[in-house]
Amino acid sequence: MSDIETLKAELKKLSAKATSAKMDLHDLSEELPNDWEKIPEVAAKAFAAFTELTAKRAELKKLESQ
Repeated sequence: MSDIETLKAELKKLSAKATSAKMDLHDLSEELPNDWEKIPEVAAKAFAAFTELTAKRAELKKLESQ
């Protein structure tokens, strides 16, 4: 498997992880003010997931442009 194919497979998993984190944050927001204490934890997970996804997308773009 090439580096590009490997990155695309990783991106697929990271995209699913980011989408799940986004939905967790959305679900939490709909239930406010219940569980408001969880906001930092859930937001941090979403932030980390999207940070990782963005970095991998940039890595793939760099590889594809070579």
